[in-house]
Amino acid sequence: QVQLVESGGGLVQAGGSLRLSCATSGVFKYGNAMAWYRQAPGKSREMVATINNRGVKRYADSVKGRFTISRDNANESVYLQMNSLKPEDTAVYYCKAELFSGLVVESTHWGQGTQVTVSA
Repeated sequence: QVQLVESGGGLVQAGGSLRLSCATSGVFKYGNAMAWYRQAPGKSREMVATINNRGVKRYADSVKGRFTISRDNANESVYLQMNSLKPEDTAVYYCKAELFSGLVVESTHWGQGTQVTVSA
């Protein structure tokens, strides 16, 4: 059974930093791609950063140079280091896992989300 549990959200002032963690089970034994998404009130969920199992990373333009995604295969976890936070980064942040069979995505899984609030 696949489980994703996010933690590390909270309230921070603009310019501050937070580190989000996504603890997983049942994911890393498969080929996988991991990602962080976010959803602000009244807006659609958007991709923030992705990392595949070869360590290739991709970022949304709005967070490039400020956020860093990383993964720890031994601990089956994914992280999002967020620096120079802005009020517009305020959102619920979700961890996403895609499990692959060869080149085909077999299943997609989401965590429950963690709230990040950045005050001006």
